[in-house]
Amino acid sequence: MNITVIGRGHVGGGLAQLWRTAGHDVQELGRDGGDASDADAIVVAVPWAQIGDALGKVQGIEGKVAIDATNAYGGRPEEFESLAHWVKSIVGGPVAKSFNLNFATLYDRIAAEPEPPGNLFAAEDDARETAEQLIRDAGYDPVYVGGLDQARVLEDSLGLVFAVAQAGLGQYFYRFAPPKTR
Repeated sequence: MNITVIGRGHVGGGLAQLWRTAGHDVQELGRDGGDASDADAIVVAVPWAQIGDALGKVQGIEGKVAIDATNAYGGRPEEFESLAHWVKSIVGGPVAKSFNLNFATLYDRIAAEPEPPGNLFAAEDDARETAEQLIRDAGYDPVYVGGLDQARVLEDSLGLVFAVAQAGLGQYFYRFAPPKTR
């Protein structure tokens, strides 16, 4: 798959490396923007307040499958149901919300886990297959929480993720699994 990652920080740069290792062609775009016309999917990994500016500097994103990995730190534009909905309003294609509840500093430790860690995600139907593939190819187990109407729930869950980490566990992986059948 040809992936354009918009954002070169811990999240964007880390995911780009994981996907390159999995065999994908990955282009990373920074503050100057660029062209994503050849991308099968774009990944938005910038601070939330920069979504509009960052996507405005990238050509060829219209109608692309987009994965929104952003979080609302200290605010959000309330005219959108979620940051993922903001991304959708700009890109116009199918959108998934993913990678916002995983610690990017642990990306280099995923492969050492005996079981793939979980990655909670929400997605529109036309983005779900792409999101699941990219989640698996990054080394995670996709945990679907529903359609894009659940994106805000994922964004609002960041406080819980940080509370668990700050209460003594530190940065961590999470897993969800159905009970074993008898």
